Amino acid sequence: MAMITLNIMPIAYISKGLRVDEIVKSRHKPDFLSEKIPLLETVAANLPGMIFQILQRQDDSVFIPYISSGCKYLYELEPEAVQADFQVLCKLIHLQDIQAFTESIAVCRNTLTPWHWEGRIVTPSGKLKWIQGTSQPELQEDGDFLWHGLVMDITERKQAQEKLQESEARYKAILDAIPDLMFRISRDGEYLDLKSEGANITLSREEIVGKNLQELLPSDVAAISQVAIAKTLDSGILQTCEYQLPTSLGIRDYEARLVVSGTDEVLAIVRDITDRKQGEVALQNLAQKFAKAFSCSPDSITISTLQEGRFIEVNDSFVNLSGYGRDQAIGKTSFELNLWVHDRDRLNLVQELQSTGVARNLEIEFRQKSGEIITTLLSAEVIDLNGIPAILGVHHDITERKQVEAQLRFCAQRDRLLAETLVRIRSSLNLEQILQTTVTEVRQFLQADRVFIGLNNANLGIKTIAESVDPKYPSVSGWSINDEAYLQELRNLLKDNLVRVVEDITQIEVSPKVKAHYRKFQTKATLAVPIMLNNELFGALIANQCSGARHWQPIEIDLLQQMSEQVAIAIQQSQICQKLAELNTNLEYQVQERTAQLQQKMQEVEKLHRVKDVVLHTVAHDLRTSVMGNLMVLKNLLNQGQVQESRGAITASLSPLPPTSSVTERSRSAAPLPPSHAPCPIPNTTLGEAAPTTTLSTSAQSSIPISRSIIERMIQGNDRQLTMINSLLEINSCEKQGLEIKIEPVQFSTLLGGTFSQLEPMLTQNQATLKNLVPADLPLVMADGTRLQKVLVNLIAHSLHNNPPGLNFTLSATVEGGMIRTQIQDDGVGMSKVECDRLFDLHVRDPQDCCSTSIGLKMYLCRKVIKAHGGEIGVMSNRKRGLTFWFTLPLATSSATNRP
Repeated sequence: MAMITLNIMPIAYISKGLRVDEIVKSRHKPDFLSEKIPLLETVAANLPGMIFQILQRQDDSVFIPYISSGCKYLYELEPEAVQADFQVLCKLIHLQDIQAFTESIAVCRNTLTPWHWEGRIVTPSGKLKWIQGTSQPELQEDGDFLWHGLVMDITERKQAQEKLQESEARYKAILDAIPDLMFRISRDGEYLDLKSEGANITLSREEIVGKNLQELLPSDVAAISQVAIAKTLDSGILQTCEYQLPTSLGIRDYEARLVVSGTDEVLAIVRDITDRKQGEVALQNLAQKFAKAFSCSPDSITISTLQEGRFIEVNDSFVNLSGYGRDQAIGKTSFELNLWVHDRDRLNLVQELQSTGVARNLEIEFRQKSGEIITTLLSAEVIDLNGIPAILGVHHDITERKQVEAQLRFCAQRDRLLAETLVRIRSSLNLEQILQTTVTEVRQFLQADRVFIGLNNANLGIKTIAESVDPKYPSVSGWSINDEAYLQELRNLLKDNLVRVVEDITQIEVSPKVKAHYRKFQTKATLAVPIMLNNELFGALIANQCSGARHWQPIEIDLLQQMSEQVAIAIQQSQICQKLAELNTNLEYQVQERTAQLQQKMQEVEKLHRVKDVVLHTVAHDLRTSVMGNLMVLKNLLNQGQVQESRGAITASLSPLPPTSSVTERSRSAAPLPPSHAPCPIPNTTLGEAAPTTTLSTSAQSSIPISRSIIERMIQGNDRQLTMINSLLEINSCEKQGLEIKIEPVQFSTLLGGTFSQLEPMLTQNQATLKNLVPADLPLVMADGTRLQKVLVNLIAHSLHNNPPGLNFTLSATVEGGMIRTQIQDDGVGMSKVECDRLFDLHVRDPQDCCSTSIGLKMYLCRKVIKAHGGEIGVMSNRKRGLTFWFTLPLATSSATNRP
């Protein structure tokens, strides 16, 4: 067979109990469901390879029922092209792998065993790929072979294997090429393994492995080796030791380098350094010849090996410059002495010497034995000492020159900083911004860990007002203290305008509170300069070093002193501006306060006038008239005696006054009379008509007739007075406690039905009609039914009072924007716009109209009720159509209607 076939592994499920491989196998069956093909294609497209199904008939013809889209990625061929011509895949197989491929297919077909094959293909674009195929052929009933398979790209895995093999071979070759002895040694000194190829060793492997150091080495060498092994295992760092051993060739020098290679196990690389030691001795002998030549040089001169940098000779100037004695330096490398501040400088020097053989005036930083860093100009040449290349180096110390240059730059930066600060102070009045910028730039200039400004206030104590701090250390921003004893101690530290310089806080004597403060904020060194205003301590400009002790340079102290003077100027300038701003603010505040007081007084006066007008109008007009009428009747009854009723006349006798207690009880029982909201009927008689009379007399013999209309008008006055008093009390209650309403969902049409029954006597008496155009299917409204009926009655009563009999009303309602808008229109006289705007306000009405005050109070209460419902009320006037009262009410919500 000329095709790679693979056994599909169960990767994903299409449906319950049905795997991908089962679906692939069933695609050639007649009952295979076509809707499963897209899902199969989706799964196959996400597999890392190509799925296929091949049917090999008995006549060796090949039919491909299915091949996944992975064919395009793997073979760079479209699935349709492979289905059309199966041989295109065979042509891609590498020539060296075709035979193995063909043989594997034949074995699989003959034995019906799973087929696995790995080989190479060459794609149409020329790429070489490794592929892997697995398959399980199935013999069909008609003798055909059905292959279900998966092909995967294993190129990366093969490449990784080849690289690993190459790496192993390379490292093995490196190890074989190393002439040094290599031992694996346990902590207790037992030889575990060795590599001796290429090394000069007299003992065999069997004579060494399993033996202890004490058995094979001299006792002193074994002791040195045991110490080095223990130190290597304990520290985990490479250890080096040198020793001598007697051999057939004489005493030989050896160097052993030990590294940790496992648990309680080291790898020791032993090298014969006899030749190197002899060469070093020869070089030392040679160097002695030239010692006098450079011992008197004021510059440091050294001779060291080119390869390792091991010192062969140094002069006295080097000893003075580095701090190391000759015996400490000779035989050691510059790295062992930790001379190089930057290791790359040594590498750059060697590279330049190897390329040109000479280096001139290289600026290099070196570390002295004390740890101090110095700067030198290094000039070097390569010299030959008995065949060993060496470096002759001359170091000219330029540390002082560099310090002077740095100081000059520092001064220039200081002057720039001071100039910028002065400009900032003159051009800005924002003290907070000036101080924050100052501490930020000072910290950057000094390279300190913290710079801040503390404020000394007699009332507030000491408080930090500006700070710049390294994020690694705690902030003192906002820190304050009110401990007077502690404050006085801090003030004493800066007394007499002296600079406080502390290079190491552990070396000074301070109180426990100050020490606790230093520990809290991790302060190791501090530099504080007082800020003086008017010869008094106003605050301090303070720099802290938290990383460790610090030597404060004089130029740094001078900078802080000058900056403190600039800060004092800025603070003084800010105080002056602040005082001006306070004066300005105080003036504005006084003007606003006086204006507010004046407005309040005007409002109070206006309110008092309004209340006074209402009260005076009510008392002077209605109450006074009614009281005078009552007094007149009572005096007549008192003077005349008795009133008798006969022949259309009413008589009444004057009986003795009841006891005080009886009068009091009757007055108490009569006090809670219910308010009357409907006006009394207007009498049909006029002053010119005859009316029944009432006779007042003090005895049966004498009587004074009084017209019945007078009595009726007195009754009307008293009724109106009572209604007005009730309205005033209700208004007063609303103003103080708020209007109490009981809102519930109400059917508007049902509410109107109850209102019409109250309006009917009033409408009949005034010969008025009411046309109801309110739809019966209006939604529910949220309202207090009792108060809403009073609103409707009061609005209609207003029109009846201001128009002659025969008035016609039209009542309508519509739903607009979640509200019900109700309109009451009459065909009476209109009002001016001013009257319409003031109709629902609390104001003095026409004193000539005895009913205007009562109706005005009712209009005011109408607005209060509608506002309490969350609606609005108003009136519109039209000369031809009269007045139209309107008000809105909110619709009932679903939650409100569902409430029990």
